[in-house]
Amino acid sequence: MHFRAPALVCATHAHGETAVIARLLTAEYGLVAAYIAGGRGRQLRPVLIPGNVVEAEVRSKTESQLPFARLELLQSRGPWLTEPLPAAAIAWVTALTAIALPERHPYPALHEALTGLIEAVCVAPSARGWALPLLSYEVLLLRELGYGVPVGRPDQSDWTEILAAFDRIGRELARYPLADRRRDVMATRVLLRERLKRIEG
Repeated sequence: MHFRAPALVCATHAHGETAVIARLLTAEYGLVAAYIAGGRGRQLRPVLIPGNVVEAEVRSKTESQLPFARLELLQSRGPWLTEPLPAAAIAWVTALTAIALPERHPYPALHEALTGLIEAVCVAPSARGWALPLLSYEVLLLRELGYGVPVGRPDQSDWTEILAAFDRIGRELARYPLADRRRDVMATRVLLRERLKRIEG
């Protein structure tokens, strides 16, 4: 494996004293786990924020080997980490993507949708501007993984119905793609739900 492509940082896990293993979502190669030397250092830590867009150079000697990656920051989501709702939304959708998708299977529609969703979270004046796209992304992910979930699209002005749809889709996510995975990822969604409820009305 050897490629260079734009990627979304979806998750990072500490590895050894200074390195991290990052899960990067690319349009052409899907979700790719890669070893990042010095990823916990002062220079790379801000680059590896979930939601960031990076230029990734990924290489490995064999298909079975964990690839090494070098990253260059293209777009940072760092400024939104101090905003509770955007930070919770980005944390949730990137964590969901990292844990639900199989590695090295391309999902170009999901890559495009996630890129647009994170951009909407960052530019919309309030959660009312991105709540429906977030639900649409979750439904798309379920469908791309083979789970046909009948969920009607609520009216954008009906916040109560949007929250009800959020709860219905959450049950489907917990039941299907996350059923046999680490369930603690749903705690991130619960936090987002609590913050969304505060703007009801």
